[in-house]
Amino acid sequence: MNFVLLHSGESLFREPSFRNYWISRILASTSFQMLSVAIGWQMYDLTHDPFSLGLVGLAQFIPMVLLTFVVGQIADQFDRRKIVFICLMIESFIAAMLLYGNLSGWLGREQILVAAAILGACRSFEGPTSAALLPQLVPNKILQQAISLITTAGQTSQILGPMIGGLLFSLGASYVYSTATVALLIGAILTYLVRPEHEFVRKSEPVSFRSIFLGLEFIYRHPVILGTISLDLFAVLLGGATALLPIYAQDILRTGPWGLGLMRTAPAVGALLVSLVLAYYPLKNNIGLKLFGALAVFGLATMLFAISSNLIVSLIALLLIGGSDVISVVIRSSLVQLQTPDEMRGRVNAVNSLFIGTSNQLGEFESGTMAGLMGTVPAAFIGGVGTILVAGIWMYLFPSLRRIRSLSES
Repeated sequence: MNFVLLHSGESLFREPSFRNYWISRILASTSFQMLSVAIGWQMYDLTHDPFSLGLVGLAQFIPMVLLTFVVGQIADQFDRRKIVFICLMIESFIAAMLLYGNLSGWLGREQILVAAAILGACRSFEGPTSAALLPQLVPNKILQQAISLITTAGQTSQILGPMIGGLLFSLGASYVYSTATVALLIGAILTYLVRPEHEFVRKSEPVSFRSIFLGLEFIYRHPVILGTISLDLFAVLLGGATALLPIYAQDILRTGPWGLGLMRTAPAVGALLVSLVLAYYPLKNNIGLKLFGALAVFGLATMLFAISSNLIVSLIALLLIGGSDVISVVIRSSLVQLQTPDEMRGRVNAVNSLFIGTSNQLGEFESGTMAGLMGTVPAAFIGGVGTILVAGIWMYLFPSLRRIRSLSES
């Protein structure tokens, strides 16, 4: 394939492989969001047990933790395109089984938990592997734009997935499962049609304890990557105010469910708008300072949201939270991809995915615990202050990250 050097997000879509990859990411992510809505709702409808509902999330989270380092090793040893294809095919099969079980009447608590666990295992392979595949599709010079467009796809899925899932579930769970089955199957086919611009040379190395954990060793030895990945863990861990949205909607802003829906959508809308801008107008200068500046805006916006008693102000703060977060995500993702040699990308992306997933989960736990101890508004406000403090500390601990002027230095 002769890849013509591209200079805009729009022209990236002229390449069939990137276009297929991008569409497959939207279909896969949207389907997962739809299935999460249906599985969660159906589990609670069957059991009326909050603990069983919590087990669904746990069943999806545990495989990610257990399989992280194995995933990275496999992604660096085998064809990444085929790994993603197999994962999507299995997910499509699970969605079809959920459809069959729902129509046949044998779908119960245990079957849903098994399905959730298998979906979680597939996602633990699919996420890091698809991230490691992206740099094989585009030149490094425009990788930031490609990541911005993939981020746009992810944010679009977060907005559309729950919405479509909820609408279809109102007609019946079978409509969700059948739609997800077809969408995942199409996503698998599009992934199989992807043709990488350049294949990486796989190093033949035996699977050993050291090779599995080589990703952690590589990250530890490279300050920019260590700083980038750990920054995400601690900043998101402290800035998880969005977990408190139900409390704000009910007790502080007193908007009810409709206000909660608006607030849940606002960060994704802000992220979507900014990711579209970055796809066409990529960041070029003072990348390190812009990364820390975005985190500062994230923290300040979190503080504004914490003390707001007006829905409009709260929505503006949430838009800023989503927009500043996506700037940080695009920069961090670009740095990790460009600083990592291709033969290590699977393992490094696996660790990165684990940190991101852990920070999101623990961030929600931290926010809820702090809110229970000191109140909702102080907990959210302190979270914003904590994010700014982390940014300042990391600027001092990782000067090489702060001094990066452009991604071309990577």
